[in-house]
Amino acid sequence: MSVVVEQDGPVLTIIFNRPDKHNAMTFDMYSRLAEACERADNDDTIRALVLRGAGRQAFVSGTDITQFREFETGEDGIDYERRIAEVLDRLEDVTVPTIAVIHGYCVGAGLAIAAVCDLRVAGTSARFGVPIARTLGNCLSMNSYSLLVHHLGPARAMDMLLRAKMLTGGDAKAAGFVHELCGDDDLDRTANAVVGTVLRHAPLSMWAAKQAIARLRRAALPNGDDFVSKVFGSEDFHNAVAAFGTKRQMNWSGR
Repeated sequence: MSVVVEQDGPVLTIIFNRPDKHNAMTFDMYSRLAEACERADNDDTIRALVLRGAGRQAFVSGTDITQFREFETGEDGIDYERRIAEVLDRLEDVTVPTIAVIHGYCVGAGLAIAAVCDLRVAGTSARFGVPIARTLGNCLSMNSYSLLVHHLGPARAMDMLLRAKMLTGGDAKAAGFVHELCGDDDLDRTANAVVGTVLRHAPLSMWAAKQAIARLRRAALPNGDDFVSKVFGSEDFHNAVAAFGTKRQMNWSGR
């Protein structure tokens, strides 16, 4: 199974389970993530939701590039980003506290998934970024840009995007994005301590805080379909998808 869902008492854990692909997300995995969110909300015994990646190399390294090979027009990009936004909103709206446990790559869609979780615990191996300016030449949705600015501030988000910069675990902790940073060998212990804390706290107080912060972030979020269509419909994007994995140097044309 590419997504494994396990329950241990009041804790539901989602494991992104493609370690040989750095847990890159397929469209089916996004659907399974949304289904797990439904399970968390429909079971009164669940008090916390934990997300983590299988293996030691990645939390989630983004969307699997093969998912883009059938894209033909900018409308395909709009449909894709709309679906991702729906899944991210669903995860953000889970009623119980959500905790991302991160080691290795937390990139692209993986960074967005971690960003909509309530708390983030990371090992020192964690690396955070959206290096699309040097890889695929695509873009994010307005919702995902909002997440980066909300968590990192506009200056740091712009630097990350324009220079395709990767943040270390220490960088992310200093920015306030990571709440607990520890050695990789201590990651499980530290994550369990965080989960134990939220299990002892008042569910409705935590739910109200989640609701308020999510509503503040998403209030009056503008539409970005115009630039998503242009970028996903571009020659640069289609050429980069075709070249991905070949180590062929991209010569960006801006078309």
